[in-house]
Amino acid sequence: MTAAPPLAPFEVLAPARARGPFVFNSPHSGAAYPAEFLAASRLDPMALRRSEDMFVDDLFAGVVERGAPLLRAHFPRAYLDVNREPYELDPRMFDGRLPDHCNTRSMRVAGGLGTIARVVGEGQEIYARRLSVAEALERIERLYRPYHAALRTLLEDTRRRFGFAVLVDCHSMPSGPHLQADGGRADVVIGDRYGTSCAGCFTDAVEDGLRALGYRVSRNKPYAGGFITEHYGHPLAGFHALQLEVNRSLYMDERRQTKSSGFARVAGDLMAMTDDLHAAAAAHARLHRTAAE
Repeated sequence: MTAAPPLAPFEVLAPARARGPFVFNSPHSGAAYPAEFLAASRLDPMALRRSEDMFVDDLFAGVVERGAPLLRAHFPRAYLDVNREPYELDPRMFDGRLPDHCNTRSMRVAGGLGTIARVVGEGQEIYARRLSVAEALERIERLYRPYHAALRTLLEDTRRRFGFAVLVDCHSMPSGPHLQADGGRADVVIGDRYGTSCAGCFTDAVEDGLRALGYRVSRNKPYAGGFITEHYGHPLAGFHALQLEVNRSLYMDERRQTKSSGFARVAGDLMAMTDDLHAAAAAHARLHRTAAE
């Protein structure tokens, strides 16, 4: 963890040449904790990091060499979560009245995991004091809106170039049950909002490819995709979105918060999966060209 954020709150790792209709996004792997945030928290840095999708941007970094951009946040999820509506805010966290346009009653707010989270880990309260409303709105204007503007631009540019765009939203999940229908542990959970955010050929390519490599894969349970998947996934308009949740026990030591010996293998297998996605995209493009003729 660094003590202060970098000059840029996020960055786009851009390929030398775009080779397919894919945009990869790692919104929860940021580890640059502002000093004032650390001072305002009742938790130690190790506890705060439990909400990170730690090392996920590194797991997927190889997509850039394969011709796809990777957008990654540097600010941490515990500070501001871009996988939420812009104003999912818990009024109990703030001094003063929130604007009327805020969504204060969502299930995510009730669970303490709004745009500005109240808790991390197993319900551990983050803040030692209430925040000002102005502070919350400033984070949204400074971080949330520019991040989504960058993501939207990447997707629109990709659709313009290739005729359609596929967003792969990259996450991790803590080790735990994450059970499949047969009661076994899932290594990867694919979320496509129950088939509404992405053409089935892309979801199938990910699931089939990972299963062939020996991974146990679940679809939409327990994670069907968050705000980003739902907001950007409109297949009829040429925008597809799916979410990937990788079990952290496969690639890191969760207690020590370090990469494990399995990291290289998982990263390599995920790159093999992206090759399957490229093949699915080529078939999808041919199908739509044929239909248009």
